[in-house]
Amino acid sequence: MKKVKIIGVPEHFNLPWHLAIEEGAFEQRGIDLQWTDIPEGTGKMCQLLKEGEADLAIILTEGLVKSITEGNAVKIAQKYIETPLLWGIHVSANSNFNAVQELRNTKAAISRYGSGSHLMAYVQAENEGWDTKELQFEIVNNLDGAVDALTNGTATYFMWERFTTKPLVDQGIFKRLGDCPTPWPCFVIAATHKFLEDGQTSLSHILEVINLYTSEFKDIPSIDRTLANRYEQKLEDIQEWLSITRWSQEPMNAATLAKVQQELINLKLIDNILPSEQILSQ
Repeated sequence: MKKVKIIGVPEHFNLPWHLAIEEGAFEQRGIDLQWTDIPEGTGKMCQLLKEGEADLAIILTEGLVKSITEGNAVKIAQKYIETPLLWGIHVSANSNFNAVQELRNTKAAISRYGSGSHLMAYVQAENEGWDTKELQFEIVNNLDGAVDALTNGTATYFMWERFTTKPLVDQGIFKRLGDCPTPWPCFVIAATHKFLEDGQTSLSHILEVINLYTSEFKDIPSIDRTLANRYEQKLEDIQEWLSITRWSQEPMNAATLAKVQQELINLKLIDNILPSEQILSQ
């Protein structure tokens, strides 16, 4: 049995992995797939991949690409979520802010530098026509840290996947002022160079299994109720999320990667554009 360490956020996007693990689908292929939740998100996952603490990650596209351009020995094995991620833009429910435009020159809470919450603040600022050099950040590590920061006033706004934060909006902790969708497929499956060299057969088996699960995921009877119960979401929110989310079973193409890199360089978040073969494993 080959042990493979995989990491991802504890969010509804990743339920197909948990179902496959629980049903023994990877074990049938001789793979002991060990999942670890990383609530801190992409920045932390990039660090763990770099340190060799994980073989695979389900990770945000833009954060991973930035990390690879900075020397992280990782490649994109394939796309995982084809559709954009909807980043909700949140403030404390008690704040006086009522529109995204009012957030100019205020401080954004981010999980860590290089995370999606960090990089998407630049995309959001560009969308609003703000000077990205004026952006200010407060590192909060995770969602709980963001709640504390916005409540205590050490940061003004926080960007996170809108359905994950929806319960906090419903509870009157956060107020959502708007959304900012990623301009590209949002999640990819990343693999370290070492794993690609040593475990190519294992990777093929893993991708075959997860692609089967994701292709049939929406057809599972009452999957909306399962998701709502497991992730403590309202059923109507999960149904909306399912309606706008599409999993991928395909490699990322060079044109999509070029779009990601060009946007990151336009925002001055990366210093150079790498050839696609240095980022894509195919």
